[in-house]
Amino acid sequence: MCPDCEDFTRTVFLLGQLALYADTSGADERFVEAVAQSLAVSLLEPPPGIFPPGYDPEDGPDHPGESS
Repeated sequence: MCPDCEDFTRTVFLLGQLALYADTSGADERFVEAVAQSLAVSLLEPPPGIFPPGYDPEDGPDHPGESS
């Protein structure tokens, strides 16, 4: 696995673990918010090969409240 792919995978894993922690009783919400923002900002550009060729994140169905 390429180094960028490994970092991306690790960050996604950490976000998942943070989501699980956030759902526990007594979770520190300020910690979750701070760490989630820090992790999410590092996912701005996924490494090549994560998405199939020609993938367009803007293409797809409209979300509720959005129009074409």
